[in-house]
Amino acid sequence: MPYRTAPGPRPGLLIVAGLDPSGGAGLIADVRIADRLGCRPIGVATSLTEQSTLGVQDAHHTQSHIVASQLTLVLSDIEVRAVKIGMIATARTARDVADALSLTDAPVVWDPVLSPSRGGALYDGDPMDALVALSSHLAVITPNLDEAHRLTGIHVTDEATAIAAGKQLVNRWVKAALIKGGHGKGAEAVDILVEGDTVHRLPGLRIPDGTSIHGTGCALSTAIAARLAHGDALVDACRIAKTFVAELLASPVDAGRGDRSVL
Repeated sequence: MPYRTAPGPRPGLLIVAGLDPSGGAGLIADVRIADRLGCRPIGVATSLTEQSTLGVQDAHHTQSHIVASQLTLVLSDIEVRAVKIGMIATARTARDVADALSLTDAPVVWDPVLSPSRGGALYDGDPMDALVALSSHLAVITPNLDEAHRLTGIHVTDEATAIAAGKQLVNRWVKAALIKGGHGKGAEAVDILVEGDTVHRLPGLRIPDGTSIHGTGCALSTAIAARLAHGDALVDACRIAKTFVAELLASPVDAGRGDRSVL
């Protein structure tokens, strides 16, 4: 797979995410993924979390006007070829981020980080408020099964319900939705990409204990954004990103005394 690109200028990839000081997810991990996939990362931290590999203790959200000011300054100065949004923290921050995104036509990928499996709340309020605020800017949203349920009300238990959830998001809010199947069951981990009227089935082998590895959603969404920055079509970007993350999952990192991470 073309993970590395030929020498030359690296496309700018703007990352808007929370800071995980353990480096397993969030802004630090996203920067490392972007660099590995041949992009020049630019970052804005929406929240400073207190966490280690053992779990999340607390989160201190950046004031929304500071996030907005950083984004406005960056986007008024630097050309970015794609944007990845992770932890958005609050609906007010989502609205301010959306206002700043009017300064770029770059495709935007949102991984709707609502609450981590390791504990602690990472979003304050109704997630629909963030979706409404960001919807007009999004090229694709990448919820896992629980996040898809919270955004649509549909209990996603199989491919049919994943398609239904994806279609609801596309019909009402976004251009495309990738419903991730990593937390599902069966020998295959099937992601469903609904893009307009088209449904793409993206299968992959299920990695044993893959759901206990930290940072998979961050890695996937950042990898998608990186490939979009290089000019890939969305479905190709999703396929390449899925394979890339599967390779990371095959060799997870034991960084501390808690959960392993993708890198």
